[in-house]
Amino acid sequence: MISIASLVEWSIKSLVLITIILGGFAYLTLFERRTLARMQTRIGPNRAGPAGLLQPVADGIKLMFKEELIPDRADKVLFILAPIITVVPVLLLLAVIPLGPDIELFGQEISLGLASEIDVGLLFILAVASIAVYGIVIAGWSSYSKYSLLGGLRATAQMVSYELALGLAIVGPILLAGSMSVAEIVADQRSLWYVVLQPIGFLIFLIASVAEINRAPFDMPEAEQELTGGYLTEYSGMKFALFFMAEYGKMIAISFVTATVFLGGYWGPFVDRIGLLGPVYLFAKVVALLFFIIWIRATLPRLRYDRLMAFGWKVLLPVGLLNVVITGGLIVVLDL
Repeated sequence: MISIASLVEWSIKSLVLITIILGGFAYLTLFERRTLARMQTRIGPNRAGPAGLLQPVADGIKLMFKEELIPDRADKVLFILAPIITVVPVLLLLAVIPLGPDIELFGQEISLGLASEIDVGLLFILAVASIAVYGIVIAGWSSYSKYSLLGGLRATAQMVSYELALGLAIVGPILLAGSMSVAEIVADQRSLWYVVLQPIGFLIFLIASVAEINRAPFDMPEAEQELTGGYLTEYSGMKFALFFMAEYGKMIAISFVTATVFLGGYWGPFVDRIGLLGPVYLFAKVVALLFFIIWIRATLPRLRYDRLMAFGWKVLLPVGLLNVVITGGLIVVLDL
C-alpha cells in the first residue's frame, strides 16, 4: 500500500518540477531577449514592470486574449492535440533527474528527485524526448498548409537523424558508470566529471541536443525566410504559446540532462556536508548551459538544409560511433 506521506511527497515534488518548467519557460524568454539585446548593443524589454521583469506576464496576457483561428480544411482534432502532444513530454523529462543528494528532514531521509531511482533513467529520457516530434509532424500535417507540411517533414528528418548521434553520445557515460540509472551516473562523477573523460561525447551531445530542440542554427522546421513560420504558420493564441512553451521547456530539460550526465549533476564543493547546496550547483550549471545555447543563436547563421543533414549523418554519426568504440576499448584494456 502506498502511504499518505508518500503521496504528499510525490505531489509536492511534481508541483516543484512543473513550476520549474512553466516558470522557467516564462522567464527564460526574458533572459534570452535581454541577453541577445546586450550582445547586439540594444536595450531589450524594459517597459513592463521594474527593469522589464513583468514582460513575460504581459506576453502571456496578450496571447490569452488573441483570437485563435483554425483553418477550414484542417483536421480540427489533431490541430488542437498537436501542441498538447508537444508539451507533455517536456513535463516528464525532469522526473528522473536527481536535483540533489538525499537529505534528512523531520527525521526522515528524503530524495530530491521525483523518480530518480529508475534503473533505466537514461532510456526513459531518450524515449520521452523522441515523442515531441510527433506533435510537430501532426501540427504540420493537420494544418492543411504547404508551409506547415514542409516544416513538419523537415522536423521529422532532422530530429530522427540527430537522435542517432544523441543516443551514441550518451553511450559513453553509460559504459563508464556501468548503469543506465541517472542517480548512479551522478554518483560516479563525485570525484571527476564525465566531460573530462568524454569531451567528444559531450560535444556531440550538446550539438545534437540543440538540433533536437530546433534552436538556431538548426531551426529549419520553422525557417521564416523559407516557410513563413513552418509548422507554426497556422497557429495563433494559446496554441501558438504552447509550442513556444515546449521549445523553451525542452531547452531547460536538455540543460538539466546535460549537466547531470556530463557535468557532475548536483556535485560541487561541500555538497557532502550541506546537501541543500546540491540544487544550487545544478541550477548554476543549467543557467550556464542556457546562456551558451542563447549565445549560439546570437552568433551562428542558420545552416542550409542539405548541409544540416549531411553534418548529422556524415560527421556526428561516424564520430559518435568512433567515440563509443574507443571508450569501450579503453574500458576493457584499462579494466575501468
